[in-house]
Amino acid sequence: MASAAWSIEKRASFKTESPVGDDDNVPDTGCLSIIVLGASGDLAKKKTFPALFNLYRQGFLPPDEVHIFGYARTKLSDDDLRDRIRGYLSHGKDNGEELSKFLQLIKYVSGAYDAEEGFRALDKTIFEHEVSTKSTEGSARRLFYLALPPSVYPPVCKMIKLYCTNKSDLGGWTRIVVEKPFGKDLASAEQLSSQIGELFDEPQIYRIDHYLGKELVQNLLVLRFANRFFLPLWNRDNIDNVQIVFREDFGTEGRGGYFDEYGIIRDIIQNHLLQVFCLIAMEKPISIRPEHIRDEKVKVLQSVQPIKEEEVVLGQYEGYTADPTVPDNSNTPTFATVILRIHNERWEGVPFILKAGKALNSRKAEVRVQFKDVPGDIFRCQKQGRNEFVIRLQPSEAIYMKLTVKQPGLEMSTVQSELDLSYRQRYSGVTIPEAYERLILDTIRGDQQHFVRRDELKEAWEIFTPLLHRIDRGEMKTALYKPGSRGPTEADELLQRAGYVQTHGYIWIPPTL
Repeated sequence: MASAAWSIEKRASFKTESPVGDDDNVPDTGCLSIIVLGASGDLAKKKTFPALFNLYRQGFLPPDEVHIFGYARTKLSDDDLRDRIRGYLSHGKDNGEELSKFLQLIKYVSGAYDAEEGFRALDKTIFEHEVSTKSTEGSARRLFYLALPPSVYPPVCKMIKLYCTNKSDLGGWTRIVVEKPFGKDLASAEQLSSQIGELFDEPQIYRIDHYLGKELVQNLLVLRFANRFFLPLWNRDNIDNVQIVFREDFGTEGRGGYFDEYGIIRDIIQNHLLQVFCLIAMEKPISIRPEHIRDEKVKVLQSVQPIKEEEVVLGQYEGYTADPTVPDNSNTPTFATVILRIHNERWEGVPFILKAGKALNSRKAEVRVQFKDVPGDIFRCQKQGRNEFVIRLQPSEAIYMKLTVKQPGLEMSTVQSELDLSYRQRYSGVTIPEAYERLILDTIRGDQQHFVRRDELKEAWEIFTPLLHRIDRGEMKTALYKPGSRGPTEADELLQRAGYVQTHGYIWIPPTL
């Protein structure tokens, strides 16, 4: 039962602050209030509340210390909100008693996102809970999760600052979690950052990119810097090219109107794939403290050269504009391949190929590091393919190395095979947590390692804004491709020009138990 699961270790974990959090060396003593703004929306129902429930079930949200508040414009009672989210939490599992106890932690307040009255009512409800838990005034903690469109971030943050900010003289704090997209280009992102930054200090702001919460993404630093045999190989002398790929086998699925405002570069490449790019390419930080890691990510972004138009391929799947919410003449890309080049000693001359697309022939996200050919190929096996190190982020999480081995038998013939760490097989009894669970827990702990810092966001937009503006002005056109294909043929031609050598006749098959 959840109520019996609060071990000493988990309570300690729940209390622990990051060594560089905004409340350095101040122990948490008061109750925790988690406020979900936009509580009646899809993001809250499908991601935020399920993540909170899973943290509760695992013992990370003690019911005697935590309360959850929903806030939205929709007129609902507490029970109405509980009924709305119940079906997203159970998933047919036999957890009825736990679920009922969790739902009782949730209260609801309705109000406008720019109205003093609603936020005063919200503050009153939170304060009454803090008093009921006998928390010392100034010791309570308030976490505001904005499951809202970015357009309302400024007025909502202003209302929080004016009417809902917690006193922090005895270890209490107020933190704000904002969802991507963080603007549409450099100017809009900087404006949004300035508006929020005028109200809250940077250590209070958590810009969430759920990709940074994925298990294999979080493993990247460990793989790179905790394994001796990667250290001397991870450079331009040994690596020919790096691919970071995101593929979906479905289209916009009713989100055409929203997607058409942003496109695949803003939606996937500029944030998700660029975060992975930073972790793959960054130098070793001096420690694993969040600020040291984020400093190195910023340095990588500052070293990226301007994107060349000839190293970009844009595509749009046939039938995209049939969606009534999409303009008939839309030039919005649903597919893009972009090559980034880093001007530094480690990576000079190595293309980083970022590729993302919808309505393709498979669904996966992976990093593929392709090594150079073996010099003096005495086995004459180069045509079979190069050595590759592959990190499969989703689905079927795995890490494997493609290498050449002798084919069993009497002949001296070679074949491509792999050394494979498949999570489903190796960690069969372990449930990999959802990204949102990990990131919400990090916000409670005050650990900002897996969140986007303001200067990092600015550098990321500086890389892509010139390209995005050319697309928006119609100066770069999208090529049509058939749904269920690999994407535009021009993309494969670009990969070939960049030096990528495709392995023919080899398919990685996830091991079965």
